[in-house]
Amino acid sequence: MTGTFTTRIVDVTTGSAETMHDLTNACTAFLREVAHGRDGLLNVFTPHATSGLAVIETGAGSDNDLLAALREVLPADDRWRDRHGGSGPGRDHMLPALVPPHATLPVIGGGLGLGTSQAVVVVTTDQGGPDRQVRLSFLG
Repeated sequence: MTGTFTTRIVDVTTGSAETMHDLTNACTAFLREVAHGRDGLLNVFTPHATSGLAVIETGAGSDNDLLAALREVLPADDRWRDRHGGSGPGRDHMLPALVPPHATLPVIGGGLGLGTSQAVVVVTTDQGGPDRQVRLSFLG
């Protein structure tokens, strides 16, 4: 059987505050529709200069810890250079260097091959853009 490639855009509302939005259910639903029990790879990509993707435990404090760590590494002050409209979002444009805008995950038997307590999340520190897109692509 020849491998297949299927892709879909998922719209995500992240709001106007720094946040992590869990994409695990969207990834699982997408794979349920397209993987048909096959093994393969799921690539998750966000085409935004101010957001990234992480595989992390959520709900036990790690999500808040990651946002706190990003506040320390990327403080919201005037040190950042942004030629798109002031000093504000300059730090947000640094986020994808630390939290990459992509993740490639194993698909096993048509399901997401995550470990116990792992979740796929989009991370944003940008308080100006409440809407994001995430591209899910299955190769199997």
